Amino acid sequence: MSRIDLNINTRDGSCPASLFTPASGTGPWPGVIFYMDAPGIRPVMWEMAQRLADHGYAVLLPDLFYRSGPYDVMVPAEVFADPVKKANLMKLVGSLNRDVTVADAEAFIACLSERPEVKGDRFGATGYCMGGKLALLAAGAYPTRFAAIGAFHAGGLVSDQPDSPHHFLQGINGYVYVAGADQDSHFTDEQKVQLEAALTEAGVDHRVEIYAGAHHGYAVPDHPAFHAQGAERHWQALTELFGKTLNA
Repeated sequence: MSRIDLNINTRDGSCPASLFTPASGTGPWPGVIFYMDAPGIRPVMWEMAQRLADHGYAVLLPDLFYRSGPYDVMVPAEVFADPVKKANLMKLVGSLNRDVTVADAEAFIACLSERPEVKGDRFGATGYCMGGKLALLAAGAYPTRFAAIGAFHAGGLVSDQPDSPHHFLQGINGYVYVAGADQDSHFTDEQKVQLEAALTEAGVDHRVEIYAGAHHGYAVPDHPAFHAQGAERHWQALTELFGKTLNA
């Protein structure tokens, strides 16, 4: 694993992060921000970031829960089965509103822009679960800085809240790819229609599709809902997306 540990200065403090580069070859490489899923930083997030990096990218994986202080490594199946642990996790997830997400994105973009391992001034973003929502919010706030955005089994992309990501799509000039699951209540058919309409109205190049037979969490190997076929489909879609945009 080719990993560099960093601390990124943000508006609200110091955010621990890891930068992953390809296991072989010499850079610089296009930069990508990897938005973690709800259970936070743990070995499987490192493994996924490294797998993406090995396709030819410098992948920044920040710990988005840094404002709340250190936390124990979470095992998703255990957290979801324990009401107290799950409630604590939901508090962490709920703390990541649009304001803090936009502030963090500014710092992450600056970090990638300054790193010698990174080339170019437009980046990719990929996110899982809550991270898909955050990736889209970041792109909406900095619409010219992202060449491509991927969101996988994301929740909260369309809601009745004023900070819902579908309200902040105007000006995004990168390609947006969203992949939900047909057995995921966090991204319904109605929300899919609304998101597609909002992306179209904003003039954003996009594709929104649903993976059959998959549940929320299908792409992450330690998630109880991991779906091997859906996960591989996600890797194919993500690498094709970045291959066509970041390497252009």
